[in-house]
Amino acid sequence: MHSIDLPSKPPTSPHPILNLSFRIFFSAAALFAVVTMVLWAFVFTGHTAINAQVLNPLYWHGHEMIYGYALAVVAGFLLTAVKTWTGVMMPYGYKLLGIFSCWLLARLSWLAFGLGMTIAGSSVSWLYVGAVFDLLFIGLMAFSVCRAVLQVKQYKQLGILAKLVLLTVGNGLCYWGIVKADMSMTKIGIYVGFYLIIGLVLTIGRRVVPFFIERGLSGISTEGEKQTVTLRNSKAQDIASLLFFLAFFIVDLFYPNKYLLTLTALGVAVVNTVRLVGWYHHGIWQKPLLWSLYVAFLGMCLSFLLYALQPWLGYNHNIAMHGLAITGIGMITVAMMTRVSLGHTGRSIHQPPKMVKYMYGLMVLVFISRVLLPLADMSHYLLWIMVAQSAWIACFVLFCISYLPMLARPRPDGLFG
Repeated sequence: MHSIDLPSKPPTSPHPILNLSFRIFFSAAALFAVVTMVLWAFVFTGHTAINAQVLNPLYWHGHEMIYGYALAVVAGFLLTAVKTWTGVMMPYGYKLLGIFSCWLLARLSWLAFGLGMTIAGSSVSWLYVGAVFDLLFIGLMAFSVCRAVLQVKQYKQLGILAKLVLLTVGNGLCYWGIVKADMSMTKIGIYVGFYLIIGLVLTIGRRVVPFFIERGLSGISTEGEKQTVTLRNSKAQDIASLLFFLAFFIVDLFYPNKYLLTLTALGVAVVNTVRLVGWYHHGIWQKPLLWSLYVAFLGMCLSFLLYALQPWLGYNHNIAMHGLAITGIGMITVAMMTRVSLGHTGRSIHQPPKMVKYMYGLMVLVFISRVLLPLADMSHYLLWIMVAQSAWIACFVLFCISYLPMLARPRPDGLFG
């Protein structure tokens, strides 16, 4: 008698949205992007107050865009991509729901804190609740990544893990600064988180942008012939980009010196512009899922150039910072979410929803209105901000309409994922 190896039981979850992390985290990030920007529009125009003695409203906005929106996208992407990189199953079902619940409870705590709701006579109590769940969220995400990486000995991924640890430190500084009424420490915590996310985008983007472009363009018939697209990458460029960015991070945050800021920011801009030249293929302009990624990286390069010129031209530092945030977080995450959601739900990456080009166009409008128009005309600054806020909200409303139904439904091919 020969023993028969029964196939292992396929994974199941209570609802398709809990099959893989990108489903629930991308959905929540998009909804959160709408809600938090609507709230910020009310705060910015003076219709809703945040207790400025406890927390600068700008820091409430900054914290929730970095540690709320951006980290939700990072969680959705990483906990999905690490499964692809390592072959190790990542949390799904109720385990995934547990990680997501920590993120959600932290966001609700910040909302209650910002609106001045009280527990036992103090709105600051919500901050302690938020801190517990925020740190639990990042800790569980880091544990899941670490376990998979160590299981298959893919030690090259530990750099990503190190960034998650540092993000935890940055978030901790935010909370500590608010509790101790030290706005400068809160500011450092927000900027540490911001630049770490940009560092993650530069690191992961170097892997996935050329890969997506190659995959998206290879196999297209050109005059009856199949083509294979191979893009240039350089180890020297990777190292130069990392070193210039690390130096820029330290200079801008801890050692303000206009000569060093210009040198380091220009270094990041030039290295990544050269990198983009190696990634260029005229075919990208036929495919919104590809040109959106390319334009986002191009916008990052332009934003680093704005950092380099800022000490000499005298415009506000936050113009350059918002340029980098809109392109390096807003635009790149929308481009990634629209592409990843199709591939991982078993849909064709060559036939995205018609709405995607309008989403990308709206994000370009956010950049123009929030960054370029104030440089040209500061007298209508409030108008430009409101246009940018409206375009951001519209972009994510379109994402919700186009993508939430597919993220909440089973794969058409019947596979788990």
